[in-house]
Amino acid sequence: MNESSSNFDHISQREGGLRRALSTGQLSMIAIGGAIGTGLFLGSAFAIGSAGPSVLISYAIGAVIALLLMGCLAEMSVAHPTAGSFGDWAEFYISPLAGFLVRYSYWSAAALAVGTEVTAVAVYMKFWYPGVPGWIWVIGFSAALIFINCFHVKAFGAIEYSFSALKVTAILVFLALGSWVVYSAAPGAGIGFSNYVSHGGFFPHGFRGTWVGVIIALFSYFSLEAVAIAAGEASDPNRAIVRAFRLTLGRLVLFYLLTLTLVLAIVPWTLAGSTESPFVKVMVASHLRGAAGIMNFVILIASLSAMNSQIYSTARIMFSLSRGGYAPRWVGKLNAHGAPVAALALSCLGIAVAAVLNAWKPAVAFPIMIAISIFGAMFAWLMIFVTHFFFRRRHAGEKLVFRMWGYPYANIAGAGLMASAMITTLFTREFHMTLLYGIPSLVVLALCYLCLRPRTVADALPVSSERS
Repeated sequence: MNESSSNFDHISQREGGLRRALSTGQLSMIAIGGAIGTGLFLGSAFAIGSAGPSVLISYAIGAVIALLLMGCLAEMSVAHPTAGSFGDWAEFYISPLAGFLVRYSYWSAAALAVGTEVTAVAVYMKFWYPGVPGWIWVIGFSAALIFINCFHVKAFGAIEYSFSALKVTAILVFLALGSWVVYSAAPGAGIGFSNYVSHGGFFPHGFRGTWVGVIIALFSYFSLEAVAIAAGEASDPNRAIVRAFRLTLGRLVLFYLLTLTLVLAIVPWTLAGSTESPFVKVMVASHLRGAAGIMNFVILIASLSAMNSQIYSTARIMFSLSRGGYAPRWVGKLNAHGAPVAALALSCLGIAVAAVLNAWKPAVAFPIMIAISIFGAMFAWLMIFVTHFFFRRRHAGEKLVFRMWGYPYANIAGAGLMASAMITTLFTREFHMTLLYGIPSLVVLALCYLCLRPRTVADALPVSSERS
């Protein structure tokens, strides 16, 4: 692996200057923080509405895809820990065009996903302040998190660790409380596992509804890849990445599948599948004083945590694009704290879109943001599987520090499932905008690449010492 790593050195050097200050624990929590947010606490409501109780199968299928993806990410991250991560790997192992498309598609998806999270924040704040316009919360919370990301990466890591620790604790409390509600429910109270089949059966919308639920489940799991991006600023990447990989998978299966199992037992899916968080509805059903308000606060923190993680990811991907010559050179500069503030500012596009949508069409802002943001993330996941295939071919016969099991069948399965999910979006009411937005965007990006390519030779230089 030494020869290939040496060839990759020019990419690592041009992305130098970021501070390697994230601890192993912080890296693990960044992965959890990105994946446990709106997708679980609010997005699950849309998944339940589409699939009914069979949403458990939807999230299980999504978990299998996430498991395969994390294996690919862990193997390549240990070999090449850089801020550009899967975009850099696609550039090196497939082609510069592939790296360009992956990074810009993912950047646009993550930027819009930030808008999705902050849109959800506006929904949660209506629990306490129903008369305050949502765009006010969008702007206020966004400004606070952008300010945090302008400082040393240690500040980001510490805040994200605290956010994620609170979420993990709250979910464990929710699991205990939900189990008690199911166990202690009186006969005829409408609470119990009979809710799985008493409102149209386990598959009320057939397999089609279950598969639509898979798409929403994938949206819930998106941001797992943030661990690969953060690896470029980890103090001990090899140990941190492998540990984050193992911890993240176990926690996700526990948190997503067990919490949804309890939600569906306590609240009939016909009531849980609405625009309000089903977790708040469960707290209302517990009849504990103040429980609904406390849970709403927790899921507010969850969305802010996921938003914080996505702001971090978008800034690093744009930083990588600039250092590669695919964005203006000034975007790749760092401030005195080692933070890419110009890339951060440019990555606030999704927040602006969310603010406009909340002011213009607040009732449909959240589903619209999901539909248009999901394509870039799905494309990035698909390309991670493809890139890993090329990565393994390049390193055939070499001893790797971390090796994903199941190659090449795991790659084929993961890529096939992702491609199927992407194609399916065109035939759904909920996500018909996804490919209609995504395919033209790829064409535009490819044309932009042809125009920018001559400049990359001059601008893709090591600029690790540049500061704003």
